[in-house]
Amino acid sequence: MTPVEIPSNQKKIMFPRIANYSGVIRYFIEVCMGQKYIMPPKMTRHTLEVGARYSPDTVCTPFKSTLGCMIEALDLGADTLMMSHGLCRLGYYGELQEQILRDLGYEFEFINLSEYSTGKKKDMLKVLKRINPKVKYTRIIPGAMDALKLLEYVDEVTDEYYQNCGFDPSGAYKKAYKQFLEESESVESRQDIDRIYREVKKVFRDTPLEKPAEPLRVGIVGEFFTVMDAFSNLDLEQTMADMGVEVHRWMNVTNRMVHYPGEKNMNAKIKDLCTYEMGPTSTANIWAAREYARRGFDGIIHVKSAGCTPEIDIMPVLQTIGAEEKIPVLYLTYDVQTGEAGLMTRLEAFYDMIAMRKDVF
Repeated sequence: MTPVEIPSNQKKIMFPRIANYSGVIRYFIEVCMGQKYIMPPKMTRHTLEVGARYSPDTVCTPFKSTLGCMIEALDLGADTLMMSHGLCRLGYYGELQEQILRDLGYEFEFINLSEYSTGKKKDMLKVLKRINPKVKYTRIIPGAMDALKLLEYVDEVTDEYYQNCGFDPSGAYKKAYKQFLEESESVESRQDIDRIYREVKKVFRDTPLEKPAEPLRVGIVGEFFTVMDAFSNLDLEQTMADMGVEVHRWMNVTNRMVHYPGEKNMNAKIKDLCTYEMGPTSTANIWAAREYARRGFDGIIHVKSAGCTPEIDIMPVLQTIGAEEKIPVLYLTYDVQTGEAGLMTRLEAFYDMIAMRKDVF
């Protein structure tokens, strides 16, 4: 697909960074919609501290990190901010964040997707008009399909990477994965998207692994933002992989939002554990945890940000799964004060426990 010619009066749009999806959003905004995308800087402690400085104390950590991301993007020249909608407090983030930023003196256009989350076609078209009033709708579908394919590739490659990178002494996996993510933020066509996918998959396929027949396997479940975002969870998956663990995480955008099997289908499998819907990711996490347990995984890690009510609610259910299926469950809560040293101590102890259990059983 040939990129849209970008006009001189283009918007400079930013969507807060989450996990590895900024390249997908950039592709849709620039190549499909013909506007300039301000790539948010990778999050740092400064990002989180700035966001926390202007956030209410009681909000969950993703509010603080996304607010800090917005402030950094505005300082880089963004004039239009976008914010997602959600089924928990995330649905109220945009309205409050906009007011905070305006109180700080920033001037910008704000596209709050919560205002258009009715599921109706007319409201979806309103969002597209807000991004670019002159865009031709004939371009939107092929551009969106390209972005969707990039999204699916990112999630597929990420899954394969964390399941195998801990068994690659050469470092080829890590190098290829890093290059793939970097190039995903600058692709200009479907040909580019397919090329970077083929290249990383070839490296994965050709790299010899020193992987035991029955490696330690850990399933990670948890709150949508924190469980996917390496900065927010202090690089949990890479840390576990470096210990020699095969790491699995069902929760990603492809599984939860594109090819989601639906609450009814999942509830049918966990009806003895969960009678009612408990929140935006609760059913999926209970289902995934039981799946990991029944597939013979060695442990489960539950990840959430401090104050995440839906994930607090499912913790007793995960305890039941742990007891009934005889599988250890580690609970990790992240906030601004969470440090790497304390996390490492807990992860090392968890690793030692599941490794000893595997030797015994």
